Amino acid sequence: MTRLSRRRLLQSAVIASAAAAIPGMALANNVNSRLRVASIGTGGKGRDDLQQVAASDRVEVVAICNIDQSKDHFGWAAEAYPKSKHYQDWRRLLDDASSFDAVIVSTPDHMHAPIALPAMQLGKHVYCQKPLTHTVHEARQLRMAAQKYNLVTQMGNQIQSHPFYRTAVQIVHDGVIGKVTEVRSWQSGKMGWMLVGDRPAGSDPIPPHVKWNEWLGVAPERPFKESIYHPFNWRAWQDFSSGQLGDFGCHILDPVFNALKLTAPTSVRADAPELNREVWSLWSAVEWQFPATEFTNGPVKVTWHDGDGRKPSLDGLGLATGYELPASGSVLVGDKGSLVIPHVGEPQLFENAQAKPYEGPVQEELNHYTGWAHACLGDGTTGSNFDYAGPLTETVLLGVIAIRLKGQTLNWDAEKMEVTNHATATQLLTKPYRRGWEPKWL
Repeated sequence: MTRLSRRRLLQSAVIASAAAAIPGMALANNVNSRLRVASIGTGGKGRDDLQQVAASDRVEVVAICNIDQSKDHFGWAAEAYPKSKHYQDWRRLLDDASSFDAVIVSTPDHMHAPIALPAMQLGKHVYCQKPLTHTVHEARQLRMAAQKYNLVTQMGNQIQSHPFYRTAVQIVHDGVIGKVTEVRSWQSGKMGWMLVGDRPAGSDPIPPHVKWNEWLGVAPERPFKESIYHPFNWRAWQDFSSGQLGDFGCHILDPVFNALKLTAPTSVRADAPELNREVWSLWSAVEWQFPATEFTNGPVKVTWHDGDGRKPSLDGLGLATGYELPASGSVLVGDKGSLVIPHVGEPQLFENAQAKPYEGPVQEELNHYTGWAHACLGDGTTGSNFDYAGPLTETVLLGVIAIRLKGQTLNWDAEKMEVTNHATATQLLTKPYRRGWEPKWL
């Protein structure tokens, strides 16, 4: 990751110190108030989520839940938080709702909304991993629930709080590159979780420490196969994830949304290989059209590329000849210059196709995790609350629908929540749920 220069780090420290000196900007709540947190999904990214939130001395971890009782998933958390209650089924955890105030949801994507929504209906604040949900309908439900129950929410696109992303947003807001006319974003890494091209035959014995039925949750039943789904490679499968776009879109498109103040697209179109019935494609290209905002020069097109080594062409980006795009990120093309926003690296300005140093201040770093916990206690707000994260996720998942219906322009009416020119696409805004696991919608 690119390092900020010493001068810029000092700038950030000065800004942070000045902010701390302003009355009301420091934590002001009773220091004895504690947020009682329950964590559902404590392996993989869930481990980091829990540790980062629990780093605040104003947080008490009172419950942990994981379908996998092995050391890397549940065992480490049981040792780290010995006073917490232990669960293998999140439904039993929610039955003890009086014992906690807030919940972290760090499960595979297909279980985000089915767990977060009933927790919110119980009045619990929620930190939920990205992408916020598995379907557009679920994203809208979580957004509505946060508003209805007046809850503090945060999606786990934690790079939003990094100085690099925050500074890139400020550069655009300050008018440094003028009004933006086009955006291109990409993720060119390998999909290491794509182990097979279709569902393997047969089944393997379910390990005694894994509750496979609970892991499947709302998804259709299928046999257990060692290493194919749990614990990490579920990202390859349509029943459990939204592929590379779902994995990275809510990160990489976040500074684009923030900088341009985008809301809902008016249309989306995609190209990708034909999908089989099970796994996601090895590459895709998605194009959204958005209405004009105060930071764009009329309606703006946002184009996404993913796949091993796939990046946008440099044509029309206003970058220096021979410039090598980072492995992932975005380019915002403005009428005064262009801005490259690496994922994650220092923003790079270009003017007249030549690199230009940025002389403005670096934005201070925020704590995405303890910031949420403290907001639950009444101190501050969250940047990726569901009012923001919901529309961002809807946009990403509309792109996923377009991948399923490649080559077709889908016109989106966000208010009516309808693809106005394609009935099949409208049906794909939601999905069937396994009998007995159906969520209770608002």
